[in-house]
Amino acid sequence: MQVAGKVVVVTGGANGIGRALCEAFHRAGAAKVIVADLDIAGAQAVAASVDGAAFKCDVGQEKDIVHVIEETERKFGPIALFCSNAGIGGGGSLFTNSREQWERTFNICWGGVYLGVRTFLPMLMKADEGHIVNTSSVNGFWASIGMGVSHTAYSSAKFAVKGFTEALINDLRLNAPHIKCSVVMPGHIGTSIVSNSRKVLSGSDSERLSENEILGARQRLKGMGIDTAGMSDEDIQKIALDRARSFRDEAPTSAAAAARIILDGVKAERWRILVGDDAERLDERVRQTPEKAYTPEFYQSFAAEVGWRLG
Repeated sequence: MQVAGKVVVVTGGANGIGRALCEAFHRAGAAKVIVADLDIAGAQAVAASVDGAAFKCDVGQEKDIVHVIEETERKFGPIALFCSNAGIGGGGSLFTNSREQWERTFNICWGGVYLGVRTFLPMLMKADEGHIVNTSSVNGFWASIGMGVSHTAYSSAKFAVKGFTEALINDLRLNAPHIKCSVVMPGHIGTSIVSNSRKVLSGSDSERLSENEILGARQRLKGMGIDTAGMSDEDIQKIALDRARSFRDEAPTSAAAAARIILDGVKAERWRILVGDDAERLDERVRQTPEKAYTPEFYQSFAAEVGWRLG
């Protein structure tokens, strides 16, 4: 797959891995990088830095995706590379999270991939060669982020993305052999997904947690075996901010490094792209002893091995 001279679309391109992918494709000589994101200001900033174009896009809304397609084709011609990267966390529990939170997370992380591929496919058919890149996660083969934390919506969506992309391999081979596909499974990458997800789900740009979010944070800490009875709401705020900061700043793999791995995988037409040493090692462990993958001992030993913070 040659990136140079191609039109590329990246959803969730305003920050994190998406932003790093836009920059990597630009350096690789892409003719035009289309940055699609709900954060239009962020998308415009990235587009300006890569001589691209930006569109406001909620990938859970088909009309937004159709708008990106129509405008991209009108202005720049058919695309050759579509990266369905947008995603948020949240909606972890069927018990303590609302149905709206759960479905919002699932509809973005899975629905956005399905709608994106389904809607962009006719345009990809017009290209001489094409490639679909769907971002799943290590949570697409291991549905956990720790024994004290529920993680159902995100994990369910990422499992769906992985299975969908694998099924596409033969579907494309039979019906559109000039188009390839890859499923990307990152481990812990240094991005702002923790804070950004909270903002999307709450509908607020404030860094401070609402009363309901503080209650949810207390429940999360309780599940981790931490007594919060003596903690003030301000203490909970500080813990939440520290968690978001440490996830971004203390990750073993940067977004830029992740983008390089993904770009190399696309160029090599690899259908399965694990991102990060922790992803490689977790994949190996889960395959070796799948029946033990959800025991406390499995998580604690793996977290210690790769340096993940417990919880």
